[in-house]
Amino acid sequence: MSNFFTSKLKNLTPYTPGEQPKDMQYIKLNTNESPFAPSKAVSEAVLNESKKLQLYSDPECTNVRRELARVYGVDTNQVIVTNGSDEVLNFAFMAFADEKNPLVFPNITYGFYPVFAELNRIPYTEIPLKDDFTVDINDYIRVNKTVVIANPNAPTGIALTLQEIEKIVSSNPNNVVIIDEAYVDFGAESAVSLVGKYDNLLVVQTFSKSRSMAGARLGFAIGNKSLIADLNTIRYSTNPYNVNRMTDAAGAAALIDNDYYMNNCKTIIDNREWTVAKLQKLDFEVLASKANFVFAKNDKIDGEKLYLELKNRGILVRHFTKPAICQYNRITIGTLEQMQKLIETITLILEEN
Repeated sequence: MSNFFTSKLKNLTPYTPGEQPKDMQYIKLNTNESPFAPSKAVSEAVLNESKKLQLYSDPECTNVRRELARVYGVDTNQVIVTNGSDEVLNFAFMAFADEKNPLVFPNITYGFYPVFAELNRIPYTEIPLKDDFTVDINDYIRVNKTVVIANPNAPTGIALTLQEIEKIVSSNPNNVVIIDEAYVDFGAESAVSLVGKYDNLLVVQTFSKSRSMAGARLGFAIGNKSLIADLNTIRYSTNPYNVNRMTDAAGAAALIDNDYYMNNCKTIIDNREWTVAKLQKLDFEVLASKANFVFAKNDKIDGEKLYLELKNRGILVRHFTKPAICQYNRITIGTLEQMQKLIETITLILEEN
């Protein structure tokens, strides 16, 4: 840290992204990327736009917003498009939370929430999950704070029902409820159907997971048009060209090919259920996931040791050091061949231990 770094941020602990080692070829099951390539139309769209990089991108992201509105059955003025869903989450924290409207979210969830809160100097409360790692919705009923819930949650993969989400939203009419649905396409219920009913609901999603575009950096939020206008005020005050030409075109093409991606999600769900069954046969405890990953532990081996043993053998999974979850590893669901290799390797590790 330099002597010039502002004192108001000197205690900021940044988010730690999943590791991306380059020392060997790994089976990457640590960052929840899709194992499937984008559709051909997406690649063609990117190539076409790459020839126009001398021109600024469309600040309104007209094409991708139009396709999002079509796919999700909303108006274009109910949609904002951003540089990954992290950007719109940051905008939402800035727009809808402050000292009078502090934040509240689970203590085990997406690690960027406390970072964004600290960065924007917003007071926040972390509410413990129940012993089974589920969110107790009663903790959020009439809490009268800006609520942030990842659904399905990360890193557990456990999802709330749409009825549970609605109870939280309806009981906090004077505060915005942000539902982060990064993994919703893998078996959970989206709250987008509620945005026309509640003007305090903001639903955030991403193209990174279910639409094979983690490297493109494209996210979006859907909500009441007034909420979206608030977010655009911040976007136009920071970076109106936040989505580049190639990503904008790729997003629109992906939505036109939406069936391709949703079928891939079904394959990942099938692979997830296969993996869960195999892990359970190896005496793993596996949480009930509705995401493209599973969260699992085995009492026969320390969680960090299993992570390191797998890494040494060319398989990356995600390990967390918080005491409540340090015995678990988060395992991204890849192709069936990748999951078969994972199970074979874990079996060998357990036999050796």
